[in-house]
Amino acid sequence: MLMTVLTKELRKESTGRCLIMIAMLENKELMALVDLTKEPPREETQRQYYFMAKAAKYVERERKEAGRPLTYFVQNFGCQMNARDAEKLAGVLEKIGYIPAEDETADFVIYNTCTVRENANLKVYGRLGYLNGVKRKNPHMRIALCGCMMQEPQVVEKIKKSYRHVDLIFGTHNVFKLAELMTTMFESGRTVIDIWQDTDKIVEDLPMERKFKFKSGTNIMFGCNNFCSYCIVPYVRGRERSRNPKDIIHEIQQLVADGVIEIMLLGQNVNSYGKTLEEPISFAQLLREIEKIEGLERIRFMTSHPKDLSGELIEVMKHSKKICRHLHLPLQSGSSRVLKEMNRRYDKEKYLNLAKKIREEIPDISLTTDIIIGFPGETEEDFLDTMDVVKQVEFDNAFTFIYSKRTGTPAAVMENQVPEEVTKDRFERLLKEVQAIARKRAQVYEGSVQQVLVEEINQQDKSLVTGRMSNNMLVHFPGDVSLLGTLQTVKLKECKGFYYMGELPDGKEAEHE
Repeated sequence: MLMTVLTKELRKESTGRCLIMIAMLENKELMALVDLTKEPPREETQRQYYFMAKAAKYVERERKEAGRPLTYFVQNFGCQMNARDAEKLAGVLEKIGYIPAEDETADFVIYNTCTVRENANLKVYGRLGYLNGVKRKNPHMRIALCGCMMQEPQVVEKIKKSYRHVDLIFGTHNVFKLAELMTTMFESGRTVIDIWQDTDKIVEDLPMERKFKFKSGTNIMFGCNNFCSYCIVPYVRGRERSRNPKDIIHEIQQLVADGVIEIMLLGQNVNSYGKTLEEPISFAQLLREIEKIEGLERIRFMTSHPKDLSGELIEVMKHSKKICRHLHLPLQSGSSRVLKEMNRRYDKEKYLNLAKKIREEIPDISLTTDIIIGFPGETEEDFLDTMDVVKQVEFDNAFTFIYSKRTGTPAAVMENQVPEEVTKDRFERLLKEVQAIARKRAQVYEGSVQQVLVEEINQQDKSLVTGRMSNNMLVHFPGDVSLLGTLQTVKLKECKGFYYMGELPDGKEAEHE
């Protein structure tokens, strides 16, 4: 009770110092207040801190038995939604006493899985086979599986039968329960399986271990209501549910107080944000409120669905000083007939008109997309419609995919599956066109000066740093570790097709912000 009252009072102040105090109270002191002699609390956040304290006792016991610190490794196989979940998992693991490891020889390994394409499933099975041998050499090793792949009943049955060395299996809806599930695992000594088919729960204020100090993702909603005929996501992520805007603002304020200057707002379809709230607000309205947060320099978001991208959103982006000049707008196909079979709820003409309006209103926008080749029944004429859209819109980049049949989706049982050799031929033709257009569009910035957020030391040349422009394009230029997480003004010397080589203009020293 005292903790609840204290954090509520601090939140009223909304200052950076108070927000840091809240983080300290919620993520460091809460476990110290847990009384393990009592029953677990019913309120979910308090309940999970109770189980973190309980799991920490078991981890400490095993640490003493091993005579060394216990380590963890989270391998993320999926999208940015999964990457955010991975940070939540890492936050809990560090809270209960594990320290990070560099690879899968860790004492606790979690595979956060993806099931959008078959290849992602095969990767997980391959890694599980490898871990069987690793686990035999380490009596303290535990293996956990979570994420979208675990929401498929046939996958769980296969793991139970063929990969009995797995200790813990859970899905997408109960990531927040990691400490509770681990406690059950420690106490029972058996494999724990906890898969929810759906949920309306959104649990706030749990610990998180971010990959980057200066940028972070923030979930604004979960699930999807679109049911595209090729997509498994609505079945494994559940129906749409939006977070309370006050909770989103509060989380971002905390992140900014902790050094974050760029936020990525995450949702399967951010344009649908707010529709499930008791007091609905639009995504554009949420963006206006986030933009007011002092200290936040950049706002990104993904993904937008063309069927309901509003004029209001375009207007907000047009006038914003913080929203990045990049919009990812999945096309999937340029054929109106195929789009109808995909259940995308827009046609070729509507997409072209929308893209034209976006280009007119925001001339410096970088427009990227997703395209699927080889959808069941796709003809050469359908494919040429896709090529026509690519040529008309001139995407700055496109993520192109060969259709992957996913069991449980309507498209999986459609007739006229496209032969593999035809799909590959079309894929190569599309890729060639996409790359040619992307190179041409990238070159327009050559010689200009752009603001770049420095993200990492260049992996090929340690004398360079790598950063990202507002339009999401990469820039490499001379620098060192002191520049990481700072915004730098960089002159773009030479376009290399999909990235730039740059330099600080006129030999000026870097500005440390």
